[in-house]
Amino acid sequence: MAVYLFNPENDMALANFTPYYRPPAEIGVMASDLALLPAWYAVTGSVVKVGEDESEKEFLERCGTLCPDVRLSGSLLDMPYRPWGWSPALVHTLQSGGVSLQYLPDTARLEKIRQLSCRRRAGEVLEKLQSMEGCCGLSAYVTSLESVRSFLERYVRVIFKSPWSGSGRGLVTVTSRELSASYEGWILRIIRTQGGIMAEPLYDKVVDFAMEFYSDGKGEMKFVGYSLFDTDTHGNYKGNFLMSDQAIVQTLSAYVSPDLLTAVRTSLLEIFVPLLGGDYLGYFGVDMMICRDNGRYLLHPCVEINLRMNMGVVSHILYERLICPDVKGRFHIVHFMGEGECLDFYKTQCGSFPLELDKGRIVNGYFALTPVGPGTRYHACLHVGGSF
Repeated sequence: MAVYLFNPENDMALANFTPYYRPPAEIGVMASDLALLPAWYAVTGSVVKVGEDESEKEFLERCGTLCPDVRLSGSLLDMPYRPWGWSPALVHTLQSGGVSLQYLPDTARLEKIRQLSCRRRAGEVLEKLQSMEGCCGLSAYVTSLESVRSFLERYVRVIFKSPWSGSGRGLVTVTSRELSASYEGWILRIIRTQGGIMAEPLYDKVVDFAMEFYSDGKGEMKFVGYSLFDTDTHGNYKGNFLMSDQAIVQTLSAYVSPDLLTAVRTSLLEIFVPLLGGDYLGYFGVDMMICRDNGRYLLHPCVEINLRMNMGVVSHILYERLICPDVKGRFHIVHFMGEGECLDFYKTQCGSFPLELDKGRIVNGYFALTPVGPGTRYHACLHVGGSF
């Protein structure tokens, strides 16, 4: 048994890599509002760390037959943890709260996780896959402004990525050979603070998806499933489609061969077993995309590596646990700015899309995964069936 904990600041804390990192206030709001999210993917009988009030407990009681079999705790417990991701800041917080060192990764393991989470690793994995027939992709690690300009001269439309940053963050898209003063300053700051920057051609993306895996921390790994997701024009995550693996593969097969997907999946397992070894326990995902290239479709097999729990795995587990077979839907994290806006959304959705169950599984309607109150800003929910 373990304690599950949602710490969405993980990527930024890993980039900072000090025990005393403090996330922006907005990320703290997200962590608080979505604290109950792990209840829906935690192993049966586990503990979920939530706030000290009773709102999460009261919310779960209202979920009826869909209520997950977990125990909630408002305080830190001295037992193993399964956080969203590991960082020195989280280890410091847990240790300060009385969690024994035997349940926490040491400095060497944290450093290994940080190095494996760097976008340079994604570039290295891509190098091993890009020569496969039907694949595309190029990622260069550059360490000077001269190299940045040389890359721009060659490709013109380029996306620059900081080696460490939050998902969908730390990205700048440049579509001309001339760098603006603000972009040049940002690039120089990343090179100064992180040693270099990733440079990649901007592809004509058609579909975002991922392959999800699990590592047992002892050198054994397995493929968990696929996830199909949406991003906005800036690369920020919008939500996942709730679909079976078979349905996702069928969707992707309109563009690339299922045999290519299988070959890439097999190659990734062969790459990650020696790469991760016994240094990582938990889920991880490899983001991919299908691109349009001169009238044909190609697979970019390694856009990002998320060495942590991720929304793709969450959506995969949600589909398997809650959704009727062959029914489709969407999993969202919705964000509101004003007081009471989320509560209004919740009331409207409940009224407009009433929940329908069949044999204990959702077949249609709206379902809230996290509680909503007057001050809620972030909310996790499902829209199933119908036109979703």
